[in-house]
Amino acid sequence: MISELTNWQITLPMALAAAVAGYLLGSIPFGLILTRAAGLGDVRSIGSGNIGATNVLRTGNKKLAAATLLLDALKATVAAWIMAYVAGPEAGAIAGLFAFLGHLFPVWLGFKGGKGVATYIGTLLGVAPLFVLVFAAVWLTMAFIFRYSSLAALTAMLVIPVALWIFGYEKVAAVMAIMSVISYYKHKANISRLIGGTESKIGAKG
Repeated sequence: MISELTNWQITLPMALAAAVAGYLLGSIPFGLILTRAAGLGDVRSIGSGNIGATNVLRTGNKKLAAATLLLDALKATVAAWIMAYVAGPEAGAIAGLFAFLGHLFPVWLGFKGGKGVATYIGTLLGVAPLFVLVFAAVWLTMAFIFRYSSLAALTAMLVIPVALWIFGYEKVAAVMAIMSVISYYKHKANISRLIGGTESKIGAKG
């Protein structure tokens, strides 16, 4: 398995092309674009200051939040699909990773983006679609038991690389593991609140 992990077939120019294409697609700030288009101002000025769907929901517009979630996921999926079609699955995995990085660190917004859960799912959909069901199952189970959205997402992002590795998707597992570590860093405030018992539960008001 380790030899398979280190045996990448993609050429350096194609890997760079996948990285650039993925980053550019991933850095499109749909949450900001949609809220401004709807006349709701700059979503970065409310709540957590995040451009993701969770913060868009704080505007009170559920449809806009759902659209943000979908588009933030699909930009990674599209990046992975396009590059996989052009240059194979390894290029797709690289494109998905950089779409994720583009969402978290968009150059257009001073490298201050979202936390990456939707784009993480979108990448997974693009490179190992069946494992989206694993993510969903873990998320729903944890959310039902503990009522914390952040805890559910963090748990799912811990399970996914392990599940991929067990089923022989070593390269994809490595890519998703990198994304999980970065997303954990972006969720450090949520983790602190979870430890301190102050994290908001799903459905809580205020």
